[in-house]
Amino acid sequence: MAEQNVEAKVKKLLKQDKIQLWNAPYTLDGQQPGDAHMQELAERYGVLLHMPGSEIVGTLEVIRVQALSRGQRNKTFRETNMATVELLLPRDCNKDNKSKLFLETRLDVSAQELMDRITNEVGLKSFKLILNGKTLNGGLRLDQQGVCNHSKMMVLKVSAAGVVPSTSQDGSDATAASQSTSHDHSVQRTHRGFQILSERDGSDNLQTTPFLEVADQKGNPLKIPHKEKKALILAMGLHEKGRALLKRKRHDDALCHLLQADLHFSECGSELLGAVDNYGVLQLDIVWCYQALEALSCLDDGRERLRLAEDCFLRCYGEQQQRLLRIKGNTGREEVLFLRLHLLQSLLAFVDGNDHQAQQQLDQVESLYTRLCPDTDKMTQLMVLGFSEREARLGLRACHGDVHEAAMLISNQRQEREELRQRERRKRQQTKAGLAILTEAGYAARDAATALERADGNVDQAFQILLDASQTPATSDRNANEKLQQLLYLGFERSPSEAALALTGGDVQLATELLMDNRGAVLSAATPPSEEEPSTSSSSTDDSELVNEVLEDIPHHEDDYLDLTLEEELQLINTIKTHLARSLAH
Repeated sequence: MAEQNVEAKVKKLLKQDKIQLWNAPYTLDGQQPGDAHMQELAERYGVLLHMPGSEIVGTLEVIRVQALSRGQRNKTFRETNMATVELLLPRDCNKDNKSKLFLETRLDVSAQELMDRITNEVGLKSFKLILNGKTLNGGLRLDQQGVCNHSKMMVLKVSAAGVVPSTSQDGSDATAASQSTSHDHSVQRTHRGFQILSERDGSDNLQTTPFLEVADQKGNPLKIPHKEKKALILAMGLHEKGRALLKRKRHDDALCHLLQADLHFSECGSELLGAVDNYGVLQLDIVWCYQALEALSCLDDGRERLRLAEDCFLRCYGEQQQRLLRIKGNTGREEVLFLRLHLLQSLLAFVDGNDHQAQQQLDQVESLYTRLCPDTDKMTQLMVLGFSEREARLGLRACHGDVHEAAMLISNQRQEREELRQRERRKRQQTKAGLAILTEAGYAARDAATALERADGNVDQAFQILLDASQTPATSDRNANEKLQQLLYLGFERSPSEAALALTGGDVQLATELLMDNRGAVLSAATPPSEEEPSTSSSSTDDSELVNEVLEDIPHHEDDYLDLTLEEELQLINTIKTHLARSLAH
């Protein structure tokens, strides 16, 4: 971190003075350093930066060599069309103790070809390539996904259990996933589980078949167009899975899920994203993963995500958090989001060489930390009253440390949640009764559930909606066939293609990536049984297992994402303080 800080400062001075280190007198004979002039420049910059010239000369040489290498790669690209990409390697598999790997490649080849080369060079088998916060699709060409000469990409290692197992021609497992005892699930399984939930509408047995409903801060269901609702549930579900992995410090796997969540959030309308803070929290979580993985090459993407997060919070909460105060009656709990936001902004500012800005942000962070760090004695007082640790921590933050007010707030919130549960129970009973009436009249359960939802539970209005509904030709079969034809055109076999589309809910891009990850062979519980085998309820059972898996990652407390203990934040605060103290001491 300190090296990046000094390097950024020196680069700014070089740009300001219009000095090109790759030219004479700083580079001689096109390659060798001009020692005398480099030393003179180092002494001059050392005075400006209040640092010993001996420290600056090493930084200048690093920058000079980088510039020469970049120039040579530009020449190679012009003459041969061979681009050079910079790969940030995982910390525990660095090649020759280096954090970066440079590879030459044509840009008209598939991302999978580049991934195969990385496997040969580094020995990694299960990983993703991340460019500007987007996961590359193995089946598409590099240049189709924005890869160009000098592109910087993160090699993100994922656990073996995070890859869907495939079977080779001899019947053996092609990955180590089936041998893993880990309970982590793949992005594809998580995606499929939440997709099942997003497609449920309450028309099934309400006592045994869970389904998800998108509600506001008060628990009132939100009326959202079906397509956006489906995308929002997938986005929020993948986000929750990512957050669960974050808590277990599985930052690599967490980032995979969080980036997939980001893709689905992009399918939601801007009006919807502007009304909820979920999107801003996701951006924070992604940048938190970057810093945990020491992926400082993601600086530009991280800076933009923090800007999006800050804009989202300002829209949702109000400039002075007045909207939040009106909705929830307090603002203390959400301040932990601003603490993490300013902390990450301080980190990025320091890495970018802006010490003054980094210190300003850190001052805000420390002020918030002092206010939000839970008092042990007060926590104990509330827990003795029977409140949980989470309730005590959030209650004290909401009430600015007042134990009596916190106890009253927690009691009121418990009562509100019980009233909400009773309201939901009554609503389910009414829905069940309405469905029974409509299905007895001959309507399909799914159609009846949709009509009831549109009619806010009014059976008479639902009858009218069903009567007025015009019958339109079904196009789902044609659409499914078109998607299958796209995969067949890419060279995949029919059976694995059908399985991949089933696993990804018809998403052609995800299905392509899944097939490429598994060399075109995918085993899916969603694959229909063969004609020789009698149809059973195995598909339904597998769906239930998937749903139960993903539901485990949905927190029971609606403010779980605000319940930060601030232990990790304190570690980062101290790290930045130490680096800033050394930098400013110069």
